[in-house]
Amino acid sequence: TDYLVSNWTPGNKALLQMAVQSWMFSRLENWGTTSWLESMQTKVQDILGEDDKEQRSTLFYEACSAFALYETVAATSILEMALWKEKLKSGW
Repeated sequence: TDYLVSNWTPGNKALLQMAVQSWMFSRLENWGTTSWLESMQTKVQDILGEDDKEQRSTLFYEACSAFALYETVAATSILEMALWKEKLKSGW
């Protein structure tokens, strides 16, 4: 994806959009996090609309960092729920 962001052509723009759709958006949809999905869609639209290479790279880095944070929060929430269910099963 770094290559696509750095070498901006109409074809690479379309390829990045498809890659982000299958990589980021589908995961966020599966988690059921509508607000996160909307936030990421806005970030990606900003990337796709940016003509300045350095600004586009910065926006892409920020989007990837936000996505990593979302993944961490989602994973922590799932782990907490699993631990809570296990406590309920054990009668504690």
